[in-house]
Amino acid sequence: MTAPHSPPDAAPAAPDAANGAEALIRMLQLHGVRHVFGVCGDTSLPYYDALYRLDHGITHVLARDERSASYMADAYARISGKVGVCEGPSGGGATYLLPGLVEANESSVPVLGFTSDVPVSSRGRYPLTELDQQSLYSPLTKWNGTLNTAAQIGDQVRAAFRACTTGRPGAAHLCVPFDVQKQAVDPSQLWAQSELGRWPNWRTRPPADDLERAARALLAARQPVLICGGGVMAAGGCDDLARLALLLDAPVCTTVSGKGSVADSFELSAGVVGSNGGVMATREVVAAADLVMFVGCRAGSTTTEHWRFPARGVTIIHCDVDPFAISTSYPTDVALVGDAKLALQDLVALIEPRRGTAPPGADPASPGRRIVARAQQAKRSAFELLAASDERPIKPERIMAALRRALPPDAIVCADPGTPCPYVSAYFDLPLAGRRFITNRAHGALGFAMPAALGAWFARPQARCVAVMGDGSFGFTAGELETVLRVGAPLLLVVLSNASYGWIKASQRASYGQRYYSVDFRPTDHAAIARAWGMASWRVEDPRELDSTLQQALRHDGPALVDIVTQPLELAAAPVSQWMG
Repeated sequence: MTAPHSPPDAAPAAPDAANGAEALIRMLQLHGVRHVFGVCGDTSLPYYDALYRLDHGITHVLARDERSASYMADAYARISGKVGVCEGPSGGGATYLLPGLVEANESSVPVLGFTSDVPVSSRGRYPLTELDQQSLYSPLTKWNGTLNTAAQIGDQVRAAFRACTTGRPGAAHLCVPFDVQKQAVDPSQLWAQSELGRWPNWRTRPPADDLERAARALLAARQPVLICGGGVMAAGGCDDLARLALLLDAPVCTTVSGKGSVADSFELSAGVVGSNGGVMATREVVAAADLVMFVGCRAGSTTTEHWRFPARGVTIIHCDVDPFAISTSYPTDVALVGDAKLALQDLVALIEPRRGTAPPGADPASPGRRIVARAQQAKRSAFELLAASDERPIKPERIMAALRRALPPDAIVCADPGTPCPYVSAYFDLPLAGRRFITNRAHGALGFAMPAALGAWFARPQARCVAVMGDGSFGFTAGELETVLRVGAPLLLVVLSNASYGWIKASQRASYGQRYYSVDFRPTDHAAIARAWGMASWRVEDPRELDSTLQQALRHDGPALVDIVTQPLELAAAPVSQWMG
């Protein structure tokens, strides 16, 4: 039998476990798990009792909704580099946990969700909360398992972590029936491949011949452009990306999820492109390219504005750990299947000797820099005019500028879909490279930002973590105000209040003749709601009070909420191409 392994920051090998619930906790412990986000239920009682009794070093964070627990685990994984773990009970709990696992799986984030279930002995006899969890989760996760006996716990937990962290990272689900939690186990089966508690793992690099072909194509291109997704940051390839861009004098564009692949201050950073957060000036950067290299992204509809930019006929190099992401939407001249960091390192090693000691991108007058400078100037001039406006309701551009002034460079900002996402993507500059912006771009469910900010704080408590949400999203997740207060997380929560589901209303204006239907709700004093929970809060209607209020909230010793009455999205100049024409 293989000896137990322990992660570098883990306790020694776990002591013996007497039953399935204890075995599950020991397996989490052996994989280096230090936080579990979840909601209690009847069928979960055995492992909650085991969490109470055992010495395991795991902090359980009780959420108020299983969706929130899964979003916490998602952001925790993105920031910590560990597998995010969440749990929920059978029946409704299993259905509520699913949205977060779907989001994590499609965003290539390693999250393990486990749900308790009715006893194996009760299946098919109409017990309360019975449903077919195996069928429910199978099409929507990378790996899915159901325990029938406690003897399977070791094998299945190891398989779940292996699936989460190798190849294309993703979500795993494990169904743990009530009676399995109470069965005896063989302790010799409880061991872990310790490195699989972190991600990415067991990396692969593209074949040498493909790398050579890519290097030759990049060197021959008149104007290459790099479009980078979240895979660059997941692989830890930010520095390698910057080196390659300088060698090639190649503008660096990012997807929404790839924001942070390079710092926004990087001389070749063109910013976010596409239909959510891109503007006409950044579209022109992509349109001018004769070669586009996609790195760690899927080249999906949002990034490419429904596959219009880049246009067909442009040379395409596509690097991704998942071969199914390559050549799905574009004929691909060179496919680089492998880890983004390793591929970027190998390309630098091939190209650097051929470029010499002074790469073109280091020249302030290089073509690539000039393209980026023109795009940034056009984008900034339009933004700064609106960001200086004293009009009411407060323009979103003014809020983005105030947040950037108020927050430290290493702040982590989590944004909900709707009003926040395009504005933060386009206009909230990241002074440092790395994962400091999180949003849920796979499925765009509302109610993500607040629990995500909490998960990010558990992963990096020394950082200032911020949630920017619309008032529609606030309604989905208001109960987690109590969770934030209970755990004492000093989050800054910002609500952009325009009393509507703004994204849909703006789309009705742009494409449906302003026929607004069932998108508006009553204006709400979100600051008053936060105060009722016991949270410090402010409401801002005058743009001239915005900076001072944010500073006051940030000085507060504890969580704080700022409710900002915001220009309706359908009347704003949002960086969304389908509304720009």
